[in-house]
Amino acid sequence: MSVRNPKVGFVSLGCPKALVDSERILTQLKAEGYEIVPRYDKAHAVIVNTCGFIDAAVQESLDAIGEALHENGKVIVTGCLGKRDALIREAYPGVLAISGPQDYASVMGAVHAALPKPHDPFVDLVPDTGIKLTPKHYAYLKISEGCNHRCTFCIIPSMRGNLVSRPIDEVLVEAEKLVRAGVKELLVISQDTSAYGVDVRYAERTWRGNPYATRMTDLCRGLGELGAWVRLHYVYPYPHVDEVIPLMAEGRILPYLDIPFQHASPRILKLMKRPAHSEKTLDRIHAWRKLCPDLTLRSTFIVGFTGETDAEFEELLDFLRETQLDRVGAFAYSPVDGAQANDLPDPVPEELKEDRLERFMEAQAEISAAKLRKKIGRTLTVLVDEVNADGAVARSAADAPEIDGVVRVMDGQSLKPGQFANVRVTGAGAHDLEGILLAAAD
Repeated sequence: MSVRNPKVGFVSLGCPKALVDSERILTQLKAEGYEIVPRYDKAHAVIVNTCGFIDAAVQESLDAIGEALHENGKVIVTGCLGKRDALIREAYPGVLAISGPQDYASVMGAVHAALPKPHDPFVDLVPDTGIKLTPKHYAYLKISEGCNHRCTFCIIPSMRGNLVSRPIDEVLVEAEKLVRAGVKELLVISQDTSAYGVDVRYAERTWRGNPYATRMTDLCRGLGELGAWVRLHYVYPYPHVDEVIPLMAEGRILPYLDIPFQHASPRILKLMKRPAHSEKTLDRIHAWRKLCPDLTLRSTFIVGFTGETDAEFEELLDFLRETQLDRVGAFAYSPVDGAQANDLPDPVPEELKEDRLERFMEAQAEISAAKLRKKIGRTLTVLVDEVNADGAVARSAADAPEIDGVVRVMDGQSLKPGQFANVRVTGAGAHDLEGILLAAAD
């Protein structure tokens, strides 16, 4: 089909790593002159970037494909669920093409086949930073693809492959461009940020005339030169994580670590084949907080993993109360097609899983509320995400977008998204803070 002004619809599902894949595809589409439209009935074809990690995500992706087919009829599927093409074909034999994650060439090939490139690919100029799906003031910075771990509950390596680290100078140049374009916060993401560079033996590259090894510590050192907030996600607690805490204490990067502990019972962690589970985790957390008192620790946990006993769940609750983590997410374990954990004995009944999840989140809500109450009266620097008739919705250094809490600035109507401000905290709930504006910080 030859179209003078080809228009493509886009549906992006899944985690921030998938979102970065979407941004790269959108950037290439725009570079080639395709117009991106927000409605099915305005598009000549639709791309659906899928997620396939857990059953709920698989169903969401299948539903999105079905909706796009019903509303438009010409659908190209990519992303993690694309690795299970037989499942997609069985449900929707009419899709035009299916490809896996990071397979940008196949996606563009399918687009070209369904909707040939415009004659003038330079009609729509693309900014230096590419097309972004996040607000202008923050961006995800993906430093690697894939993962070398083989956790029994996870099928990500089968979808995204083993660890492949991006050259550190390439990452730092991208970050530099983003900041120059107005990005105020860089969110570092990967499957395992702590393992960055291990596959290339920490190869040294040059940026701004100085040598940098391809490793997490040097990456943080470089990003800390850019004057933006730098937030670390998906950090496994390997020993070298200790090296970034001084950078946080010095204000070079945000005092924030997202560490997916997943559980606390040594036996359950062994069944999960989790890396870096150490008996000295508590000691290290105490040492980190001693060096950097404002450190925010976020984590995720799986409740009701196959074989989890009442005693092991209580052990998890004890760990939660002992560590006093600032931000916590959790979900009840659900089998994932193709995961090794499916073969483990003694599955936990669904009703018991949900009961444990409720108890776990109640315990964390109490911890979070108590920690947030201690911030009343303090002055925080916040980054504004949204302004409405009720004031401003902002985030502090302790709050990652979409997964953590917010700071509601009740008299912040004069602020603008992407602006920093100083706020005095006047109230606290279980997850969010309220405050009054003292002054715009920039």
